[in-house]
Amino acid sequence: MAATDDAAYVEHPLLTPSLIERRLYQLQLAGTARENHTLVSLPTGLGKTTVSLLVTAERLHEVGGKALFLAPTKPLVQQHADFYREALTIPDDEIVVFTGDVRPDDRADLWQDARIVIATPQVVENDLIGDRVRLDDVTHLTFDECHRATGEYAYVYIAERYHQDADDPLVTGMSASPGGDKESILEVSENLGIREVEVMTEEDADVAEYTHDTDVEWETIELPDEVLEIRDLLNEVISDRLERLKEMGVSNTTQPDVSQKQLNEIRGQLQRLIDNDKSEGYQGMSVHAEVMKLRRAVELVETQSVESVRRYFERQRNAARSSGASKASQRLVSEPNVRRAMRKAEQFDDLHPKFSRTRILLAQTLGIEEGERVIVFTESRDTAEALTDFLAESFHVRRFVGQGDREGSDGMTQNEQQETLDAFRAGEFEVLVSTSVAEEGLDVPEVDLVLFFEPVPTAIRSIQRKGRTGRQAEGRVVVLMAEDTRDEAYFWISRRREQEMEDELRELKGVADEVEAELDAADQAALDAYDATADGAGGSDGSGDGAEPAGRTAAANGGTPTALSDFGTAGGEDGADADDDGGENESDADADTDESDADDDSGVVATAESDPEEELAEIVVDQRELDSTIARDLSTREGVRTRLETLAVGDYVLSDRVAVERKSVADFLDTLVGEDRSLFEQARALSRHYARPVVILEGDDLYGSRNIHPGAIRGALASLAVDYGMSVLRTEDEDDTAEMLAVVARREQERRDRSVSVHGKKSAKTLPEQQEYVVSAIADIGPVTARSLLETFGSVEGVMTAREEDLLEVDGVGEVTAERVREVVGSDYGATTDVDDVDDA
Repeated sequence: MAATDDAAYVEHPLLTPSLIERRLYQLQLAGTARENHTLVSLPTGLGKTTVSLLVTAERLHEVGGKALFLAPTKPLVQQHADFYREALTIPDDEIVVFTGDVRPDDRADLWQDARIVIATPQVVENDLIGDRVRLDDVTHLTFDECHRATGEYAYVYIAERYHQDADDPLVTGMSASPGGDKESILEVSENLGIREVEVMTEEDADVAEYTHDTDVEWETIELPDEVLEIRDLLNEVISDRLERLKEMGVSNTTQPDVSQKQLNEIRGQLQRLIDNDKSEGYQGMSVHAEVMKLRRAVELVETQSVESVRRYFERQRNAARSSGASKASQRLVSEPNVRRAMRKAEQFDDLHPKFSRTRILLAQTLGIEEGERVIVFTESRDTAEALTDFLAESFHVRRFVGQGDREGSDGMTQNEQQETLDAFRAGEFEVLVSTSVAEEGLDVPEVDLVLFFEPVPTAIRSIQRKGRTGRQAEGRVVVLMAEDTRDEAYFWISRRREQEMEDELRELKGVADEVEAELDAADQAALDAYDATADGAGGSDGSGDGAEPAGRTAAANGGTPTALSDFGTAGGEDGADADDDGGENESDADADTDESDADDDSGVVATAESDPEEELAEIVVDQRELDSTIARDLSTREGVRTRLETLAVGDYVLSDRVAVERKSVADFLDTLVGEDRSLFEQARALSRHYARPVVILEGDDLYGSRNIHPGAIRGALASLAVDYGMSVLRTEDEDDTAEMLAVVARREQERRDRSVSVHGKKSAKTLPEQQEYVVSAIADIGPVTARSLLETFGSVEGVMTAREEDLLEVDGVGEVTAERVREVVGSDYGATTDVDDVDDA
């Protein structure tokens, strides 16, 4: 509802005048979030981002410092940045974007002067581990789509660092669907350090006036006989493979509708056989892989389209023909029934009935009912592309998929995604066919119909999708369900889970105080240690000893929160803010993922400013070690600073003479029984560059976990120690390894006053190694590219005198690197060109 009266807008020194329209429920939520670490749950499309914006504006105005806003994907980050730049009077260049597209050293520089940083969590996690940024002056941290804060997701680590490092922390978590049950919401709250849980539903009077009913219709689709024949052929093969697994004693069923849970249990039993060095475990794992591939084919032909299963078979054929193809892939495509199913799929020239029904529904909505926009969601990128081609014969339609490329399908770049959404909003086309990339909070415009090509068995995702309609007017949601298929199972799962979530949200709304009391006592005590208002007077991150937070009290009384009196909210209660919701899972359901923001450090190092009097032991971490928890663990330890690089040798550098190669016991034993002898090559390289090379063997049961003679194991250990001069240290697990690394680093740097050098102090012993070292010093060129340059031009002199166009002919050398080589070689000494503007090879 548009408002014309100036009093209907929120006024604040940092807010753009007459832009954020005043909604009482948003002010109430912001009042609570301003006073404490708060999880805000609000239906999709009702302005959770605006709530966080209000809190950010007030914190920056009252407390100062900077704000950090985290969103799961790059398109969301850009969307939120655009909204913040429009809504705030802060100069645009002080609202910066951090994604993997921005170089690490550039991010370190931008962080210093930024007032608001909007970023993907993976990038901030890497920057914290690499000591490029610090959170001490961050006065407001927002976690968009905070239900992701579980397990090893970057949100969990960042929240721990924030509460540990920030001088005056305040956390706001946002999600339309924070969890499927009470335990999940409690887990998210604990992981983020949440102290308050504020839930508003469409049943609340203040919210209801901005929502409309969303009618969900379930349509059953009958499959033709030809499609069922393809399915039955594949199911026969599944039953045969399950029979083999049953004979091995790892399965108790041969039914093709075996559940994923049962398959996971079978895999677990096979893994135990492998761990005990039983050959049938490997054989069974290959059969299990066949079952998984066949189940995917059945799911596609039942619930998606014959075209999607046809494309799937083609990829399997190509995989079986490739070098190094697995036996599972080769057996699969040679199986007679699978080959018959492939032929039937190729001969099927009719439409899957879901296609024709989709066209009819779109014609009704866009033609008869004179609607303007429709979104069609599907789990499969193959289906999305086939559906786009089919619907394009009758409608103006575009696809919307993730960024990852794969065989036979190009992903969309961030710019292409943004341009597609802008065109959809502008009415340039009427149908958007999307995979799961748009299902969460990405700012997709209001639509007349959301069509689910198949049910979604996850409550969170289903709720997010339905949130795309029913915001400004009555909306319609239709879910297509193939009869007697997995669709029906997903239908019941989806219904049950959504009902459970609705019940939980209603319960949480009434028992917010009980939820807070159930938060882990140890975590709560840790947070209390960082409260700036421990005397009970209230404050930015705590409400005192039992005192009711101001925002909650005002909200409970039905009035405007006193905590937001500075916003100048007097006036009418009508108005609608910019519809700005966030948090999109950028992954097509068929494993087309782009969720992690790849951060190519490539040896580039930049660190945050630190106290010159602070004595810290520095540990340089190879960025490939980020798959383990060790780097994150080290970065949280008092007295330790971590730095990320792409190391030429070793996994960790602890001083100018100590570098460490970390191997799990399993990896170490693999080098003794397999063709991979990389450990000894790594040992040779490490001993050439560092005077005190170390190998850490991580894990238990070195002599008993494999059927390898103890003498062979001892011989390998002796070779590392005697032939390569390496110290071999044993650790129990990743935690123990982190402790060992910290101890050695402190001994080297604090007791022996040694510095850290990623090149070590031992000179390379061979002329080629010295030549590679010289070339790799230019523009942070890595060792692989250095070797390519030397092989192409024959000498260091040849590399130095090569023309730019000749440099571009070398593998691994792009325009930026070629320009940089010429600039370094040809520029006058003392030139002031900023090397941070140069990308790595």
